[in-house]
Amino acid sequence: MNDLTNKKILFIICGGVSAYKSLEILRLFKKSNAKLKTILTKNAKEFVTPLSVASLSQGKVYDDLFNVENEAEMDHISLSRWADVIVVAPATANTISKLSNGSSEDLASTVILASNKQVFLAPAMNVRMWNHNSNQNNLKTLKNYGYKIIGPIIGDMACGEYGEGKMSEPKDIYDEIFNFLSNKIKNKKIKALVTAGPTNEYIDPVRYITNKSSGKQGYEIAKSLFKRGFDTTLISGPTNLDFNENINFIKVETAEEMFKATQKNLPVDIAIFAAAVSDFKLSKKYDKKIKKQENLTINLEKNTDILNYVSNHNSKRPKLVIGFAAETDNLDENALEKLTNKNCDWIIANDVSKKDKGFNSEFNEVVIHYKNNKIKREKLSLKKKSEISEEIVDRIVSQIN
Repeated sequence: MNDLTNKKILFIICGGVSAYKSLEILRLFKKSNAKLKTILTKNAKEFVTPLSVASLSQGKVYDDLFNVENEAEMDHISLSRWADVIVVAPATANTISKLSNGSSEDLASTVILASNKQVFLAPAMNVRMWNHNSNQNNLKTLKNYGYKIIGPIIGDMACGEYGEGKMSEPKDIYDEIFNFLSNKIKNKKIKALVTAGPTNEYIDPVRYITNKSSGKQGYEIAKSLFKRGFDTTLISGPTNLDFNENINFIKVETAEEMFKATQKNLPVDIAIFAAAVSDFKLSKKYDKKIKKQENLTINLEKNTDILNYVSNHNSKRPKLVIGFAAETDNLDENALEKLTNKNCDWIIANDVSKKDKGFNSEFNEVVIHYKNNKIKREKLSLKKKSEISEEIVDRIVSQIN
């Protein structure tokens, strides 16, 4: 039986003919015992009434950003924090445009902009509006921000035209949200560990060996895991990135520190090694700054291979071990070798020789090599790292659940 008891859904209805379908979605959520609060935009009230929405949702209906009673009871920040998920159905071209540009001119857009929860949009509009370059660019921006898009579908429209732009059916929208929340409930019991960023291996007190990793991909993966409900730990080398304060965050500097932090946080169910850990460290670090000289010889020794240690651990091996392979040539060949030699379940390989993707870029393009899946190789084409992380976590959720 579908049961969403104690799950809180903030449902936003925008102005469009498809708004009448939202009443059926609310009925399905209520039948599953979800807790509902609803926001009606100004134009939405031209299609459905606050009374009908309140009757079906059995929850409070908000419709004005500057309503003193609403703000006194629960301001827009609190309302965004209250929800487990935010659903916008129908999501009009106007609303999509406002969200992609960071507008906050009404309660709906303000709450979404202030939210730290997953937002689902179910677009509904004329086929030409849907296909317009500006709308498609806005949707691409929102996907990069982490929004989930449901539909639209192809069909007859209220305007008499036919094509893509019709809002998905209520049951399909309900099923998408139900599956997300159900997985989130399951995922709360699942521990995930992510490593990210470079490491610094000191030569003397002011100089060190490092690499160009920004840590962005690992941070985005940790954020995506946390958003899906996983109990997430992020172990990071030196970066300039902000982290989600609700994620268990451990900052380290050297490979040895990262190894010890990883050991301390085992066992976990999922381990994702996105960090670019230095393979070598100095055999002996200089205690004082080395003065300028014509030549300098330093001796290096291998660091502990953290990925290899975890993937071959007898008693604490995670159910899913994912390694990254940052390569400059022979991408597939090197990734497959690493998949076998390191005993990983997946290897995610990316080419870091290109300036438009990989290290210090907002974008990435990766190839996932699977050990035991029917599909052995899968390419995720060039996208924002935030979107790549969502696609990776989609696959993690499918395998774990």
